[in-house]
Amino acid sequence: MEIPEEKYELTPVENNVKPARRRKTKSRVWNYFTVESVSAECKRAFCNTCRRSFAYSTVQENGSTKVAGTSHLKRHLEKGTCGATTGLDNNNEGDANSASGASTGVSESRKRRYRSPAYTAVFNPDICRHDIARMIIMHDYPLDMVEHPGFQSFVQSLQPQFGAVSFKTIQGECVASYLSEKQKVMRLIDAMPGRVCLSLDMYMSRNSVGYVFITGHFTDSNWKTQKLILNVVLEPYPDSHNALSHAVACCLSDWRLESRLFSLTLNHPVPEAGLENLRSHLCVKNPLILNGQLLLGQCISQTFTAMVIDMLSAGRDIIKKIRDNMKYVTTSQNHVDRFVDLKRQLQVPGEVRLFLDDQSQWNTTYQMLVSASDLKEVFSCLDTVIPEYKLAPNMEDWKQVESICTYLKPLSDAMNLLVSSSCPPAITLFQEAFSIHAKIACAATSGDPFVCSFIKPMQDKIEKYWKECGLVLAISVVMDPRFKMKLVEFSFSKLFGEESPLYVKMVDDGLHELFDEYLTLPLPQSPAYSVNHGNVDRADEHQGGNLSEYGLADFDMYIMETTSQQLKSEMDQYLDENLEGRSSNFDLLEWWKQKRSKYPTLSKMARDILSIPVSTASPELVYSTRPRELSPHARSETLEALVCTKDWLQHGLPEDFAGLDSLAVSDLSNPALKIEF
Repeated sequence: MEIPEEKYELTPVENNVKPARRRKTKSRVWNYFTVESVSAECKRAFCNTCRRSFAYSTVQENGSTKVAGTSHLKRHLEKGTCGATTGLDNNNEGDANSASGASTGVSESRKRRYRSPAYTAVFNPDICRHDIARMIIMHDYPLDMVEHPGFQSFVQSLQPQFGAVSFKTIQGECVASYLSEKQKVMRLIDAMPGRVCLSLDMYMSRNSVGYVFITGHFTDSNWKTQKLILNVVLEPYPDSHNALSHAVACCLSDWRLESRLFSLTLNHPVPEAGLENLRSHLCVKNPLILNGQLLLGQCISQTFTAMVIDMLSAGRDIIKKIRDNMKYVTTSQNHVDRFVDLKRQLQVPGEVRLFLDDQSQWNTTYQMLVSASDLKEVFSCLDTVIPEYKLAPNMEDWKQVESICTYLKPLSDAMNLLVSSSCPPAITLFQEAFSIHAKIACAATSGDPFVCSFIKPMQDKIEKYWKECGLVLAISVVMDPRFKMKLVEFSFSKLFGEESPLYVKMVDDGLHELFDEYLTLPLPQSPAYSVNHGNVDRADEHQGGNLSEYGLADFDMYIMETTSQQLKSEMDQYLDENLEGRSSNFDLLEWWKQKRSKYPTLSKMARDILSIPVSTASPELVYSTRPRELSPHARSETLEALVCTKDWLQHGLPEDFAGLDSLAVSDLSNPALKIEF
């Protein structure tokens, strides 16, 4: 170990005065550091344990040598991050330097602060491994990144004491996080007072194996909507009629939801045989209620995307031409500068920018077409400043661009609603779907051959959606006290013309049939009422036996019948009352929460209906035009744990659910209180 024998502070020689000689160093930090020359002008102190270097001495421009002190070296030892113990006997050191300290007037408080470390960092490798697992989960990193040399070197530079982590170790940490978070989700679902709605998304791997992502949608006992990924189920034969049914069965069994599934929403068409297999999982007595639409064969976002693909396919030639123009300008800075100068000369208003699309995201194609349309005057004159430019679209081309933009805009606006909110209100999507259908129906009468080439297939798709899925969307609207059946009657008259009374009757009959089913379920009871009356009943059994034994069985039947007759009027009473005022801050679920005492049965039904997802698309996939594929580094054995845990961590599940409504969680051991149907 090289320990400097002496330190010198060199100063310029003035008037033949020799530089002053400093006293010998007595700091014990040099037991843990070695001074090494890194260049002719620089020496650095290296920690003997972690080999981290610190400033020692440097030759200045004027020839003097600047020597650093030892405070920064002591701080490194006091932190304890490299594993070296300081070994500094502060008391002895203080005694050794007491004379110099007293002679220089160093205060006692300063010496005390000097002897005590500022803080002590406690290294815990278990916490580090846990945090690495969370990082991998939250950012979709591959599990084997912990074995990459670059990652290991980086970690060692931060904490030399942290040993290398193997793939198996970090895999176990991720699974442990999954199991921990799953317990929280299980408690939340156990406390759920109503039924659950599931949406299914099929993802494909590179080897054509399917993975069904199952998301649960429900309203908790605080009347807040919840959306959580519950399972990722591997299906080797995704085209099989039993694939989705098997995935749903696994989910229901895993979360103990066999009798609580209210609706299913799919993201792609399924053959009738597959739909029949799925209907058997619904908890309603009549799975064909509402024309069987509690099982939604397609979500609204998929319908809109299919319509967009029809339009882009019809306009692929002009879209390619616009894309080539954008590439020509944006890939050369010289062309960009000339384009901007020409735009300024032509005094084109607005802050329109050149935009090149991502062909896998149709919204970027729409933005490119809008940008090009706003800059068409500049493109038309661009050959005057760039003589070699020969790509300018003609007037017919610009007319087609404007037509595409006209019919893409309402679809883009509707999809933006799905991106801006994880659970957009059904009334909003109902209005958007109605508006799009009306515009397409009007365009169908157009005499423009180009417009007709894409309008007809788009019209077929939106009409198919209304007939197969519109009733469920309609009953969600009926559960909104600002609209009820009035908006449904108005909209259906525009959509279906003379056939509208038939569809309105389907909605009305389905609502009443569903309401009748909810009447057979027990009324919600407060925990206090259940516990107190339960004790009274048991006491009565000991004192006087069961009251029905004394000839009151018929009376009990009479009470049930008359109560049912009164409850049946809830639906009609609700529909007959005046509409609520429309306001932007109206909270639909909060309204039903406040009306629980007035509509005890209808409020339960509304809670479940308003949980039905009319779209399954996640915000990042709303605009995608390509099949949904898994990440290349996804592993089947940990995929469910990683995907679900990431979703749950982003959701921010609390450690416990003591704050939930006591109606559902006060006594989870009592089945009567566990599920409030």
